[in-house]
Amino acid sequence: MLIAAVIGLAALAGWVSCDRDGADKSGVNHLTYWPAANAQEILLAKESAQLWNEQHPETPVLVQPIPESQSTEEVLLAAVVGKTTPDICSNIWPGVVGQFVRARSLVPLDRFPDFDSLATARLPDGQLESYRFDDGHVYQFPWKTNPIMLEYNINRLREAGFDHPPRTYAEFFAMGRAISRDLTGDGHRDRWMMFVDIQMKWWLRYFDFYTFYIAASQGETLVRDHQVIFDNPAAVEVFRFFQQGFSEGIFPHASFQGDTFLSQQVAVHITGPWNIAHLEKFKSDGFAWDYAPIPVPDDHHGPVITYGDPKNMVIFTTCRQPERAWEFVKFLLSRERDLALLQTATQLPIRKNLLSDSLFVPYYAAHPRMARFAQQAPHTRGVDTVPELREIFDALAQEFEACCILGRRTPEEAVRRAAERSREILQ
Repeated sequence: MLIAAVIGLAALAGWVSCDRDGADKSGVNHLTYWPAANAQEILLAKESAQLWNEQHPETPVLVQPIPESQSTEEVLLAAVVGKTTPDICSNIWPGVVGQFVRARSLVPLDRFPDFDSLATARLPDGQLESYRFDDGHVYQFPWKTNPIMLEYNINRLREAGFDHPPRTYAEFFAMGRAISRDLTGDGHRDRWMMFVDIQMKWWLRYFDFYTFYIAASQGETLVRDHQVIFDNPAAVEVFRFFQQGFSEGIFPHASFQGDTFLSQQVAVHITGPWNIAHLEKFKSDGFAWDYAPIPVPDDHHGPVITYGDPKNMVIFTTCRQPERAWEFVKFLLSRERDLALLQTATQLPIRKNLLSDSLFVPYYAAHPRMARFAQQAPHTRGVDTVPELREIFDALAQEFEACCILGRRTPEEAVRRAAERSREILQ
């Protein structure tokens, strides 16, 4: 299991842990809060903690960004092993929660008397059930979502003769053939339709295979009732889509330094709302872009569903004041803090009435690109909460490389092999 593999990282998390008596040098009880390590979320966390501390001086919150490593999950798993976890963390990828639960490192949030009323008031109908663990408890509270969409260069598409982004695979390839070309005449293409990262890292497949699979399958995930369900025509079609993109040269067989979308080497990009601020800051004069749903198979009907890239909040069992920690979690989940999440971090809260809530309407009017993501937010899926999920994605990543990038297997064979390996993992 992954926990065993990261025991050596325990020291990394140890230096940032709060002392386990929950008190600082002045003797005041405190809570330790780990947000994500990016600048926007650190700023948001510090603003939230300051507001909380002004109102609750008896239990101040100390903000300590998650230490940098290859992934947040590795740092948190190391902290679990070393029993150096914070009291609260808001950068929890749902796919790792199963491992935390197996390690008995999370407080079941439905133990708090007002959990159900908060969930009912905040969450869209039925969404909470996707976060319920096998033992019937809920260990994470849904906080934010980053719907993955197609980012497209308006001018590049117009130059190729298209007045709208690709909606289907057929349109995608038609545009890709018109856009991907050799501009210098040296026999090598230097403009492509889309960049797909060719590194064989399991988490990269969330933003190509998994995103497109959710769209093609109308919202299916990979596992249901501990059984593999992705051995199906939708997964085969997605593998074929990416294999064809590489074989036709509309995806480059290369890695690049820098932003290929901003440099206009590619016409479209798969991303989330966090990229808006980046483009606004670094775009050149005349650079025009917008967002659209993920392309789907030609016979697709109904709304396009995508990967929501959710991050959630947990309380670790090392916390000495779980009731106070729960009060702070509720504070972070308030409407006012959700508006701050939009304004400061350009990310979407997971809550009902996201577009119609009067508190948020002025924000969307001033930020129409964020409104695109808010419109997509109800049509998203997260990930399965099985502890073996990373290993399943490792199996998918291996077959994605063999089939789509290298062309050594058929899509049918690659999906079958990934499914067989995943069944072995789940046994």
